[in-house]
Amino acid sequence: MTIPTERYRNQKEKWPSSGKHLLACFDDETILVYQAYSPSIGLFAARNGYFGGDFSYNRMSWIKPNFLWMMYRSNWGQSSGQEIILAIRLRRTFFDSILEKAVPSTFNPEQFSSQDEWKSAVSQSEVRLQWDPDHLPNGAKDERRAIQLGLRGSTLEDYGKEEIVEIMDMSEFVVAQRENAIGERIEELITPLERPYLPSKRISSRIGIESI
Repeated sequence: MTIPTERYRNQKEKWPSSGKHLLACFDDETILVYQAYSPSIGLFAARNGYFGGDFSYNRMSWIKPNFLWMMYRSNWGQSSGQEIILAIRLRRTFFDSILEKAVPSTFNPEQFSSQDEWKSAVSQSEVRLQWDPDHLPNGAKDERRAIQLGLRGSTLEDYGKEEIVEIMDMSEFVVAQRENAIGERIEELITPLERPYLPSKRISSRIGIESI
């Protein structure tokens, strides 16, 4: 698994403690997002480098740049149908294009002049955006907000079949770290190396990312 990691305690000291921030593991060209699937979907994707087989392109699929949010959602890989944890490496240019198209799941009067305008944007957009409470390793809510993005239509097709650089099965890593996260060994917990991701000022302002 070629993902940079660091002790959670060391990272937490560097992260913003509150506000809307897009924490992610990224380099100059690529960014990681996470998804959790059943073995039939997850193992197929990891082996073939794209989503196929039992994966459905006819419904919205959610990606999460924040590792601990994915761990909360999947109960550290223990929830039914979410046993296989995937790290998907995307080109930052494609990821930023997703952010560009994103429409919030709830009405934002600062972005839309009316409920009808927002509903129309939701119906036409292929990318849904949600700001949810971030979570601590034990599942408790954090004051910081984390982002997740729902993809559908041609955007989901591009994501699943064309734009992925690499798909990594990190299920064994998750199992190895699970006891550190939910037990008494929090000092030993290791997570992917994440820091605030800042797209262009225009995109950041549009989707509500707060300055550091």
